[in-house]
Amino acid sequence: MSIEHTGARGAVPRRAVLGWGGAGLALGVTASGGAAAAAIGIADDAASPAGEAVPFYGAHQAGIATPVQDRLHFAAFDVTTDDRNALVAMLKEWTRAAARMTAGRPVGDGAVGGLPEAPPDDTGEALGLKPSRLTLTVGFGPTLFAKDGKDRFGIAARRPPALVDLPTFPGDNLDPARSGGDICVQACADDPQVAVHAIRNLARIGFGKVSVRWSQLGFGKTSSTTPEAQTPRNLLGFKDGTRNVSGTDVAALDEHVWVSAKDGPPWMVGGSYLVARRIAMRIETWDRTSLKEQEDIIGRTKGEGAPVGRRREHDEPDLAAMLPDAHVRLAHPDTNDGARMLRRGYSYTDGTDGLGRLDAGLFFLAYQRDIRRGFLPVQTRLARSDALNEYIQHVGSAVFAIPPGVRDAADWWGKELFA
Repeated sequence: MSIEHTGARGAVPRRAVLGWGGAGLALGVTASGGAAAAAIGIADDAASPAGEAVPFYGAHQAGIATPVQDRLHFAAFDVTTDDRNALVAMLKEWTRAAARMTAGRPVGDGAVGGLPEAPPDDTGEALGLKPSRLTLTVGFGPTLFAKDGKDRFGIAARRPPALVDLPTFPGDNLDPARSGGDICVQACADDPQVAVHAIRNLARIGFGKVSVRWSQLGFGKTSSTTPEAQTPRNLLGFKDGTRNVSGTDVAALDEHVWVSAKDGPPWMVGGSYLVARRIAMRIETWDRTSLKEQEDIIGRTKGEGAPVGRRREHDEPDLAAMLPDAHVRLAHPDTNDGARMLRRGYSYTDGTDGLGRLDAGLFFLAYQRDIRRGFLPVQTRLARSDALNEYIQHVGSAVFAIPPGVRDAADWWGKELFA
């Protein structure tokens, strides 16, 4: 149902004024109670002091179920070498550097501890800074397995069936320069300089073997993995992630996030799949929309975050009481055969869109056990009829297989894939 067809919303479609088409938005797709759209974070995640280090080694990569940090630097890389041994050596060096940086230590001999005649091992801008709960999460895109029909590294047959190429959804306006990538690195921290330092040093280490395809800075977590804390608000002003998958809910993580032994392939067991989408918001138009219309579009009240017809944020939603094209109703697991994902996206602002408006929106990040049962069916539904499509558009897209965690100092990112 289009937005202009409902009496409570007025008869003039704003998309006609703006001159651009709507796009589906998986903003609330993983909150079992339905959540709103993008998000600016407020007080949240008091699970650990900001200066603490998050353990790097474990069965799963940190940065997924980890309490969400305040800042993001996400980078997608193209592999520029066809030498398998060179790529493996780089992944080993990346892993060693990541273990040091997440512990608050410099890379190698540091920025000032090496030979004066040689470039330093660390770029130095994090000198004196705390670990700031830095996590580094690595994933492998479809083009790493085969690119332009070429199996560069002898791993084409090991591409997981769940690592699907996403279709072009109705309303998508994807920029190839902001989409795809052979390898991704998600750096999250409570200090933006710590996150940027981490990506910068991995890019430096990978020079000659990888190049940055695109990157995204983010602020204000758009959903929390600690549901006992205050729910963040998004750039539309609504609470988001009311019932996101909790980082401590082992049963939910096993059911919806972690790849199991029966899913396969073996090298992915304990890993997950990531969908990253850059979603532009027309916030100036949204800001001129009535409160009643905003709440009808989302399906929740703006102040409390209560579902339509309810009083409190965490009350069970009555989907039938919402308008048929309300975002929460279409994104809710009950509408999508129980599909849930763990979201940990971020808001962004990147200057102007060239038309006198802020280039702002949501950098959507969703982890799931199988894209075919998670993001794909939910986004298909949202793209078709979500009322929020009038205010947003997907402009970047990527998918990655996130391998399991690094077990110990002898392990490295992708070891089982390249074994």
